[in-house]
Order: sequence, then structure tokens, then C-alpha cells
Amino acid sequence: MILVDTALKARAAAGRPIRVGMLGAGFMGQGLTNQIVNSVPGMQMSAIYNRTPERAVRVYHYAGLGDVVRADTVATLDAAIRAGRPVVADDPSLICRSQMIDVIVDVTGSVEFGANVFLEAFLYGKHVVMMNAEVDATLGPILQVYARRQGVLLSACDGDEPGLQMNLYRWVKGLGLTPRVIGNVKGLQDPYRNPTTQRAWAERWEQNAAMVTSFADGSKISFEQTIVANATGFKVRRRGMSRGTAYAGSIMDIHQLYDLEELRALGGIVDYTVGPAGVKAFILAEHSDPKQRHYLNLYKLGEGPLYPFWVPYHLVHFETPSAIARVVLFGDTLAPPLGGPVVEVCAVAKRDLQAGEILDDYGMYMTYGEAANVDEMSRGRYLPEGLVQGCRLVRPVLRDAVITYDDVELPAGRLADRLRAEQYEHFRGETWLSERLSAHPTATLAPA
Repeated sequence: MILVDTALKARAAAGRPIRVGMLGAGFMGQGLTNQIVNSVPGMQMSAIYNRTPERAVRVYHYAGLGDVVRADTVATLDAAIRAGRPVVADDPSLICRSQMIDVIVDVTGSVEFGANVFLEAFLYGKHVVMMNAEVDATLGPILQVYARRQGVLLSACDGDEPGLQMNLYRWVKGLGLTPRVIGNVKGLQDPYRNPTTQRAWAERWEQNAAMVTSFADGSKISFEQTIVANATGFKVRRRGMSRGTAYAGSIMDIHQLYDLEELRALGGIVDYTVGPAGVKAFILAEHSDPKQRHYLNLYKLGEGPLYPFWVPYHLVHFETPSAIARVVLFGDTLAPPLGGPVVEVCAVAKRDLQAGEILDDYGMYMTYGEAANVDEMSRGRYLPEGLVQGCRLVRPVLRDAVITYDDVELPAGRLADRLRAEQYEHFRGETWLSERLSAHPTATLAPA
């Protein structure tokens, strides 16, 4: 927040707050609204869209705001914002088209919804900050192309794990070191968890059981590490990364899990572990200068050659306003992909699946996600975990087997399918997915 806080105070003093429009009013949206309303000068939660408008109204009430306007036109929405009243939009397009909104924050976790709204937001000159790792990991590279064409920014967020890790990565590189491992730390890993097993925990914390399941079964961390991989060019050592390697030792010794020559050959990796306690994200980096290695040893980072840097927590919605301000005030984005996808998240069967079954969404009962290098994804024609919902199986898939495009019929008319095919063609020159969609009996391509 250093520098950002000063800039926000200046906006507050000038009476020109950053006006935020938010998509989604779940647990994180509630926390973010409360943070902006009560703790962030120079920023205003101006409008919220949610499938159930009543929930959006409750989010404003949670933050201490009343006199909420329900808007079904852009004119109504804009007039309410000018009058300083909080707004619930009946349709997300109202927020995209509003002249009173500076930036849109997506906290939905929906790939298809996010893709549609983002393209409309870009068309109307709106920056977008994502608390939606699923759409970023599945379609981030091609969505960045669309954002650049319209001269707007698409960014991950501070606080969430991809932003947290990229901030640490940039800082370590700024010290002159070469990062080799970017690691995320979990407290639990079990790919067979589901909303039933996670219901009690979700209810305790007032969270969505499916989202909580995606944390436990490894899907969420796979999406997160995919974003980091695509922003750095790092790969995974193997599909599934270390699949939750348990590590109870010291962060000072975690380098023992890795072979430096392998890391160098791969150009660096993203990974995750279960443990160590007291660490949320870490980077292992080396330094080419022996003089500086002497100083690092003096400063209690050990003898190397891999030096640990870590952050003990992530504060999610507390830090998200920093990303919003960085985008709007400084044109600085978090975790933009370097180019095309380097890593993606494939869908893996959570149980034995039968022909004719319709797949449910990530974080549910039928699939979990694993990060895989894009060459393997393309070669195996793997189905992305972000696109599983609504796919119909045309043949059985055994538990723990990767689901492929050849195993499913896709829902008709999804924009996300067209964008992923375009992503492969744009960055990799591969047309197999476009051809697959065109030949599919039910998957009609959405209009460009």
C-alpha cells in the first residue's frame, strides 16, 4: 500500500474517489465492500450486480450503507451514483456501460459469465480486476488480447494468492536474484472432497460449499498457480505439481524438495505444498554473484544456492483495493500473462464417471483440477477444469483419469469455448480445437 495509500488520500481530498462496480455479492464481495466503504479513502463501492439482487442489498447493509437504489437502466444507475447513493444493478451490462464507473471487480468465480461481461466491459472502456482465478487461468491470455485492443487493463488482484506471489516475485527479482520456485502453501489436500464433506466448514465461515471444496480438492490452487506460471513463463515439473507434498520442516530447508539443475533446465517452476506452518507463499531464488551470496549468508538466509523468501499470510479482500488503485491510478497490473498459456488446468475424474452423465462444475462431486504444461494439455486434448460444467460424457472415464474433449459433448453456444479455441490458434497456431467445435453436433460457436 506504500505510494498507493498516498495517491488514494489525494483522490479523497480532491473529491474524486475511484468508483468501483462489483460483479458478485458472495463472501468475498461482502468483505471487499465493507473494506472499501469503511477503510479505504479515495475509493467508493458504487454499484453491485448479483444474480439475486437482495443479496447485493444485504452486502451494502453489512458495510453500514442504506438507501440503496435498484437500477434497471444506465440513466438510473448513473443518477444514483452522482447523488452518492449505493446502487444494485439489475443487469451487469448496466455497470459496463455506465459513465460513472471507473473499474469493474469480478468476484464471481464463473468462467462463462466472466468472459461475457469482460468483453462488454472492455468495449465500454472499463478496466477489470479479477478475484476470479478460474476465468483468468482458463482464458486469461486471450482476454488480455481483447483488453489491449480496447486500451484497457485486465489484472489479477492483491491479496489473493496469484497477486501475493507476483508481488513477492517482482520484489525478489528487484533484489537481483533469479527465482526458481514459486510456491503456494495449503493446509489440506484431498482430491475427493465434495460439498457434502465440506458443508460444516463452509457454514461455519459463511462460505459457499462448492468454493470451499475447490480449495480442498486442489482445483483452486491449480488455477492460482496457472496464473503465476503464465505471468512468469514457469512450468510445472509434472501434472498436478507436487500434488500437495506434505512438508512439516522449516522454510529454511524447503529447498531440499527440489533439484536445482532440474529447476534451471525448466526455467523455473510453480508448485504447492501442504505446510510448512506459518508460510502462505514462498520463492526459492539463486544469486549469480558470490559477493552477494556472502551477504545473504550474513543476513541469515543460509549458504544457498537456493535462498528462501516467504510471506506468512494472505489477506485477500483487505488488499484487493490496492490492486484496484494500481490499475486505475498507475496503469500497473498484477500477473498479466507474458503471452500464450504456459500452464493450464485439466479436468480429472473425482469418481468413476459413466457415459451420459452431465458434468457438474468445479468444486462439486465429479471432477477436480490439476495444473499441466500446455504441451501436454494440447497433445492429450485435455478438457479444462474451468469448462467442465454442462459437458455430457459420451464414454466412461475412470476415477483419477484426465477427461478429454473426445470424452464429452460440449454445451451449445458457449463463448468460453470459442475463446479458448481462439487462444490456441492465436498463440500456438493450433486449429484442432476450432475444428473440433465446428464439427461438434451441438456446440455452436458464439458470435465474435
